[in-house]
Parts: sequence; C-alpha cells; structure tokens
Amino acid sequence: MIRLIRFSDADFETHFRSIEQRAEEIPAGIEEAVSGIVADVRARGDEALQEYTLRFDRLDLRTFGMELTPTQIDAARTQVSADDLAALELAAERIGAYHRRQKQETWICTDEDDIQLGQLVRPLDRVGIYVPGGKAAYPSSVLMNAIPARVAGVKEIAMVVPMPDGEVNPHVIAAAHLAGVTRIFPLGGAQAVAALAYGTRSVPRVDKITGPGNIYVATAKKMVFGQVDIDMIAGPSEILIINDGSGNPAHLAADLLSQAEHDELASSVLVTTDEKMAQEVQSEVEQQLQQLSRQGIARSSIDNYGAIIVAQQMEEAAELCNRIATEHLELAVDNPYELLPLIRHAGAIFMGHHTPEALGDYVAGPNHTLPTGGSARFFSPLSLDDFVKKSSLIYCSKAGLQRLGGAAVQIAGLEGLDAHARSVSLRLNDDNV
Repeated sequence: MIRLIRFSDADFETHFRSIEQRAEEIPAGIEEAVSGIVADVRARGDEALQEYTLRFDRLDLRTFGMELTPTQIDAARTQVSADDLAALELAAERIGAYHRRQKQETWICTDEDDIQLGQLVRPLDRVGIYVPGGKAAYPSSVLMNAIPARVAGVKEIAMVVPMPDGEVNPHVIAAAHLAGVTRIFPLGGAQAVAALAYGTRSVPRVDKITGPGNIYVATAKKMVFGQVDIDMIAGPSEILIINDGSGNPAHLAADLLSQAEHDELASSVLVTTDEKMAQEVQSEVEQQLQQLSRQGIARSSIDNYGAIIVAQQMEEAAELCNRIATEHLELAVDNPYELLPLIRHAGAIFMGHHTPEALGDYVAGPNHTLPTGGSARFFSPLSLDDFVKKSSLIYCSKAGLQRLGGAAVQIAGLEGLDAHARSVSLRLNDDNV
C-alpha cells in the first residue's frame, strides 16, 4: 500500500530522500556498454547498425531496409481508424497552435543613432527525434517532438523508432505524417542515437536529438552531447499533487497511478493538508491498482516511490514541491491561482480539479517533454526555442566606434590582450575610417 507519512514525522526526511534519489546513479555496466556501441557505430556505420538491430530487435535491415519507404508508410497509415486519426489530428492542431505562440522573430534595435544591435533567429537545418517502439508505442511523443521543429522551420526531421520483429506501429507512422517527419528509420537504442549524432551512409547526421528513451538511450544522448545538441537527459516519470482537502479522492488516486504505470522507477506523490483525504486516496489507490493492465509496474512504483504526505499548511506543500522540482505538478485545490505564486520549480503545472495530467500528455497543447529528476530547477519544457539558434547582430558607425572604442581598448589592456586593443585603436586613429 502507498505510504502515508506526515511532514512532522521524525523519519520524514528518510522517506522523502528515498524518493528524491531514486534514479541518481546509472547502473553498473551501462556506460561501458553504451560507449562501446557508440564507438562501433561511429566506426562502422550501417554495418554496425545492422548487427545491433538484428541482435536486439530481431530485425534484418538488409532485407527490411534501412529506411521506411513511401509504400511502407502509406500501408501503415491505412490501418489507422477514422476515430484514432481524428484524435491525433486534434492533438496535432492544438500542439501546433500552442507552439506557434512561442515563435520569435529576428529583431534589430535602432534606439541609438550610431549603433544598431539585434538578434538573428534561424531554425536548425536537421533534427532527429527518438521515439520508443515495440510494445511501448507513443504517437504522442512523435507529435510533441516533431511539431515544434516543423513550426520552427526545420526542413529535415529524421525519426528513429525501434521496430522489433519488423512490427510497424501504424499510429506512430500516422503521427509522423501529421507532424511533418521527413524520414523514418527502424532503429532503436544507443545505436540509433549514435547514428543520428555521427551519421552513416543511410542515416543523416543531425544538429539536435530530442525524445524519450530507456537508460541506454539517455546515456547515449549524454555521451554524444557536444557533437550534437540534445533536449535533456530524461529520467523516470514523476507527479506531485498538492491538495487542500477539496475534490474527489478517486480522481487524485487515478492521477497518481497515471504516472506509476509508466515505469517501476516512476514517482507519484500527493501532499494534502487534509488527513481524511489522505486516507481516502490511500484506499482508492489500492482499489484502482487491481484494475490496471500494467498492475505489476504500477505496484512496484507505488510501493517503492509513492507517498501521501500530510502537511499542516499550503506553504509546507509548496516548499516540498520546490524542493523536488517535479516533472508534473497538479494544483488540485479550489483556487489554484492563489497557490501559484508560491511555486518556483515544476515542469508543467496543471491547475484545478478538472485538469488531469494526462490531458497535457495528449491534447492540451503544451509540450509533454519535460524536465525530470529535479532538473526543473534549471530546465524548461521542450519548446520552439529548442529548434532554433540565435546569432547576435552588431553594427557600429564611425561615430559609434569613437564612442565605445576607448573603453574597449581600456578593458583589452586590463586583460593583457594587445591585439584586441590594437584592432580597435588602429581604427580610432585612422582618419579614413
């Protein structure tokens, strides 16, 4: 049964730290294995990809093909029902609309007559998105990663998705078509990340890799960072719900389990100021667990990393939230806007009793690729900004150089950089400038 603890308990810190630290260490042997795979793909390209895909996914790329053909893509799309396609189209429309609001334009400031400063905004040329495959098929991840890239103006979007035994998931392919993915490769694991980072004969080298994956994928992304950009190092899913005693305990229990069913390492925490609500949610979690198809996964998550915490006041609840910097935060209170000023760290914030986290996973519009493991202290959700780069613009007239040049020469002298100083002073002393 999910633990029920109190903020005032003597052993509260012990319980809370076990949740905070659940995924801080990479299991032994993974970094070494991933490093070997990345180096092998970098050295042998397609040949290495074929060997790893045959070994891990039981798929022979020499006969299946290194890339899905238009015929394969069309065949998969035709298997999607009208209702499923309509739901994906609604999600795609809302995700696109939300991310278009984030768009920034190139700007130039002309406040000074003799100096013009600005910022040039340009999309990345090519990005790669990783999408989990096999039994865990997530068309929503395709939409959330590819649509912001398309809205940003990225021309080439390469998707890698493992296809164990050659099984092509039609919903993932349909989502890729809706989202503007330009190429699809039946690749997964660390080898897929390496292929995107370094390029092979069949797989193009990209500028950025985004998307969720298992510990091998996350470790590979960490290793190739610098060669390419990445979105973030994603850890196990997590949710924290703050409650003031209002609402339906069945709803709160369902929201906790919506994350627990993701992964044995997922964390689901409720902080409430109402003892009766805490006990009712505890009972509801146990009852609803019995009904889940992924009961084993959810049970392990709830038993090890789930908790219902009774706090005395909302300020304590907010303090815990800011400390854990959770991926998903639900403000399941009567007046969420009153509590919002106390929240400093959270990936996505779901306001009120009628906004379950799952709505944000699929159709609300904001991105569901969110910082985990406390990284919401310094990371933001995936956004349009992840698919553009910005260059500074600086223009100085002769008068502008005369106005600023002396200070530049002075600072260059402080740093002992004579050539820096000379590149300015020569111009200051040149009558032809």
